[in-house]
Amino acid sequence: MIVKITEAAMNKLKEMSRKDTQIPRIDADIAGGCGLSVKFSLVLDEPRRNDTIIEYEGVHLRLDLFTKRYLDEQTQIDYLEDHGFIVGERFASSACAIEII
Repeated sequence: MIVKITEAAMNKLKEMSRKDTQIPRIDADIAGGCGLSVKFSLVLDEPRRNDTIIEYEGVHLRLDLFTKRYLDEQTQIDYLEDHGFIVGERFASSACAIEII
């Protein structure tokens, strides 16, 4: 898996890391029952056991196993003043699994 961080996002992450002792984590917000919707975000919180730590130009990002399985092979992190961090592509699936016995 490759995580690309734009210059704007890197500048904001470096600014945040100077102000806060918590490490940012890529988080997947899963919604839906039969249909699945996944939205990624960047959050600041406490470390979780088994987090993967990604270091890029002195900035650390954490990633848990649950979120990692939903990320694309290549994920980009960008930052826009009016939207905040934008992580990867949001996706939705309408597929339902039905077991017929």
